[in-house]
Amino acid sequence: MGASGADTPSGLIGRDALLNGLRDFVRRSAQDGEARAIVGEAGIGKTALLKTACAYAEEAGMRTLRVTGAEFEAEIGYAGLHALLLPLRDVADDCAPPLREALRVALGRQEGPAPRQLMVFNAVFELVSLAARTRPVLLCVDDLQWLDQATITAIGFLARRVRGTSVGVLAASRSAHVLARSGIPVVHIGRLSPDHARELLSRRRPPLPPRLEQRVLSEADGNPLALLELARSVSDLADPLGHLPAVLPLTTKLERAFAVRTATLPEQARQALLRVAVDGRADLRHLLHDGLTVDDLAPAEAADLIAVDRRAMTVAFSHPLIRSAVVGSAAPADLRRAHAAIADRLDDDPARQAWHLSEATITPDEDVAARLEAAAHAFLARGDAPMAVTLLIRAARLSPLGSSAARRLAEAASLAAQVTGDLDDAARLLDEARRLNPRVTNSLHAAAAAAYITVNREGDVDTAFRLLLGAIESASSDAPGEEHGEALTTLLYLSWWAGREDYWTSFHRALARLGDRVPPLLRMLSLAFADPVRHGPAIRPQVAQLVERNIDEYEPTQIVRVMTSAIYLDMLTGCRGVAWRLVEGGRQGNAVRSSLGALMLLCLDDFASGRWDEAERLADEGIHRCRAHGYDFLAWYFLYNKALLAAVRGEPATTHEWTTELSRLAASRKAATPAQYGAHPRTLAAIGAGDWESAFRHASTLSAAGTFAPHRPIAMWVAFDLVESALRTGREDAARAHVAAIVANDIGALSPRMAVIALGARALVAEGADGEQLFEEALAVDDAGRFPFDLARVQLAYGERLRRNLRFVRAREVLHFALETFERLGAEPWAARTRQELRAARDPETKVPVTAPEKALTAQERAIAELAAAGFSNKEIARRLYLSPRTVGGHLYRTFPKLGISTRAALRDALERIDDRETAPAG
Repeated sequence: MGASGADTPSGLIGRDALLNGLRDFVRRSAQDGEARAIVGEAGIGKTALLKTACAYAEEAGMRTLRVTGAEFEAEIGYAGLHALLLPLRDVADDCAPPLREALRVALGRQEGPAPRQLMVFNAVFELVSLAARTRPVLLCVDDLQWLDQATITAIGFLARRVRGTSVGVLAASRSAHVLARSGIPVVHIGRLSPDHARELLSRRRPPLPPRLEQRVLSEADGNPLALLELARSVSDLADPLGHLPAVLPLTTKLERAFAVRTATLPEQARQALLRVAVDGRADLRHLLHDGLTVDDLAPAEAADLIAVDRRAMTVAFSHPLIRSAVVGSAAPADLRRAHAAIADRLDDDPARQAWHLSEATITPDEDVAARLEAAAHAFLARGDAPMAVTLLIRAARLSPLGSSAARRLAEAASLAAQVTGDLDDAARLLDEARRLNPRVTNSLHAAAAAAYITVNREGDVDTAFRLLLGAIESASSDAPGEEHGEALTTLLYLSWWAGREDYWTSFHRALARLGDRVPPLLRMLSLAFADPVRHGPAIRPQVAQLVERNIDEYEPTQIVRVMTSAIYLDMLTGCRGVAWRLVEGGRQGNAVRSSLGALMLLCLDDFASGRWDEAERLADEGIHRCRAHGYDFLAWYFLYNKALLAAVRGEPATTHEWTTELSRLAASRKAATPAQYGAHPRTLAAIGAGDWESAFRHASTLSAAGTFAPHRPIAMWVAFDLVESALRTGREDAARAHVAAIVANDIGALSPRMAVIALGARALVAEGADGEQLFEEALAVDDAGRFPFDLARVQLAYGERLRRNLRFVRAREVLHFALETFERLGAEPWAARTRQELRAARDPETKVPVTAPEKALTAQERAIAELAAAGFSNKEIARRLYLSPRTVGGHLYRTFPKLGISTRAALRDALERIDDRETAPAG
């Protein structure tokens, strides 16, 4: 927001460039839409800058919508959005009916099922866009950090889409952290220079004694509000010699200054001001009743604490910290009365009403507790699990001692363990629930929370499974289906970790008891994730349908379940965007458990797709965050990924270290699956070392040759390894038996990756032309290039077959493609094997010099260039070389400058010049 050269506005000292930038921002917003965020500490002048921007907008004929975050309503979903959009009620009727209904339900103006956040955000965008068609709109948001999370997300959603409209979004916040994911350009507001601070003090306050003035300037340290407020209250804060108190945190000093000013107000004025502060809404018509009138606010207005617009019947605090001081200095009884009075007028907003009623209540009240519980479930349906936990805890505190309080605490514990990632809080809440009612242990929520805590602390999977299964089997059939579904989902993960068929039998029996009430995502998980070999091809269309739609509509745990269903079908690519948003949210403390799930799945997809450096970074982060949040057991997923990466990079000692840690963790939790997964990197490490006997033994532990054990999908990923190692160790019958199992289970139908693996394995045992045909089919699989390591391994095996059959030209061609992939990935053991095969295939092992050694063409670049010079199109070249057209284009883009040409037509001559200078082949 730099100066534009326009006339410098006056009024705010030391802010000329910012004010010029604001005027330009308003002009651009009215013309083509724009968003900006102002960030700075409390009292730095953000509110004054926003007021100036609103004045500029009104001068330009724009409609201004304003809202200020209230610390006391930061946990009430959509409270800020409700206040911001209130002036647009007349426009709402023009919105599309589904969007209009979603917005009304979200804002508490209409009854109905809780809408998805994405639907609400689209409704906000349509509403504001419609308003801007007749008159440009500027949204001014002050103290963004005190708004509820749903409103913050909605504002970020709107800000990213205003370009091309006549809408401006201007938000102020104390911290850029709040805006980290919004995408709004940020302008940081600094403190005033000593000269500007002294000028401001001299203009706005009566002169102070020099010694006292210097102390005020020093304490304020360039913060305009602190400077003015300390000067106003200095007679109360200083002793007769002009000494100020010891230096305190800035906000403490400001709130103390405000409290001094509010203490002198008449009683009726303090009560009216407290009502305004507790409510946080600007509309006075909702606040002034029970004998309070707008005139009762006059003393507070005279003290510059608030500004009242009597025509519009609205009120605004001079600074949000004044609101904090008003509430912080109020007597508890006065606070409760204010909350009760506000709740009395909130029949149209049940969640907000429940919140204020809870603040007004100090004795157990089942009615208020039930209202809070209902509000918690509404927020959970919107995807706001942290708010749901907070409301459930409040509901428990207000519940009469006994089963209701314990049940609500147990549900809060379950959410804390499985969603928000607060295992310490979950354990504490569960202990408290047990003290209130020992029988709560058998409830589904309590059992699910206890299972997670047990597995990740000092317990084991066996104990957790028995505890949860007992609760499920003894639960009443009248229990809500969602509660049963969440417990069964946890039981599925426990069965998965245990890796024992008797556990799976118990799980499926419990699933059958639920019948038609099984949630669709749980049913899909139990098929596509738990046993994709047998159910993957049938369930794939359903998973694809979910992945292809906008899964942003789901809450975090549901998103992770969709992605988990997709991972063994190699369909995670369509979910990577939302997975990254979950990871970023977890980094900021939101839905930590779900973000760990997203990290796990991204690691697996990164390995399959060749993003090995990213996989390593995410695995390191996953291990660190698991341990930081107490999810010690879940760290096994990341240990597996670390071992996998070490194995393919040719680091056997490191592979052994990670797999040993994996086995230790599995043994301590009586969990077979982590130890089974360790066989995968051990297999690859043995292959990399040329130890085919060990490779066969490790691969066979996952599933014996000729079988695919149920509920062990990783056996698919070592199918090629098992066949190759069986052949290398003289076990032809075992190799053929496993290929027969691959065909019988139609493994190739699961995904392009599995098609490459299945065809490659079949080719290994096939003879003569049949084998070569199967290899060619494997290399021609659509999207095979998405899985470079698997494809390159099949290319290496094919090149070896071709070399043995003395087909050296085609062998070298295929082997060079494999070598480039292995070198790019850093799979050195396989790169070394490929180089050895190239030597055996009489490859010259020299790059073609052009004008300088550093500009030499790679073998693949040369092959592509020759085909392009012969007149083939990128698509035709891609088909011949088993690449994608995009890859061909990328190679040509790098080849042209190496050859010193700029057109395709010059390729032939450039290649002929290379041939003239080419050195004689080695060997």
